[in-house]
Amino acid sequence: MSEAHPTVVVIDDDPDVRDALQGLLETINLRAVLFATASEFLTSKRPRGPCCIVVDVRLPDLSGFDFQQELARKNIPLPIIFITGHGDIPMSVRAIKAGAVEFLTKPLRDQDLLDAIQGALRRDRLRLDEERTLTDLRTRYEMLTAREREVMALLVSGRVNKQIAAEIGVSEVTVRLHRGQITQKMHAKSLVDLIRAADKLRQLGIG
Repeated sequence: MSEAHPTVVVIDDDPDVRDALQGLLETINLRAVLFATASEFLTSKRPRGPCCIVVDVRLPDLSGFDFQQELARKNIPLPIIFITGHGDIPMSVRAIKAGAVEFLTKPLRDQDLLDAIQGALRRDRLRLDEERTLTDLRTRYEMLTAREREVMALLVSGRVNKQIAAEIGVSEVTVRLHRGQITQKMHAKSLVDLIRAADKLRQLGIG
């Protein structure tokens, strides 16, 4: 399946700024979705594929900073680039500490903005890749039987086949059979792969 085309969300109450940014993004074949307020974006359908947000600090409803907090509250982890005509160092520090990719002052230098956008899209691609990896891992883990999950937990804790056999009351041959099924279902080439998979599953609260 091909990756959905990247999207840049532009939120600014000045229509001239929105149009100018859309034209700039079109020069590098990036799709722009325009909003005059943060509330409009929050009630809209989320874009598919890699995405970042370019948002003015001063908006008529939610401010850029309030919008950033609202995204965090709603667990919408999209990278943010702040733009403003009235910025200062404390504002920029606040934005970056809260997770913003960049804080740029108007008039914007085209290349500075484009560099920030490309960096933000790279960050979001990594996030989406990690989400896909974890989803696939969860699906594979759910294919394991209860016994196979038990054996996997003992394997990644450092037990050898003989110890596992004694602990769960089966033969070593049976443990080896379970181990083969586990590595096949989990697409693991080695015990190290299984340990890494178990660590990621713990991030999801599984295992």
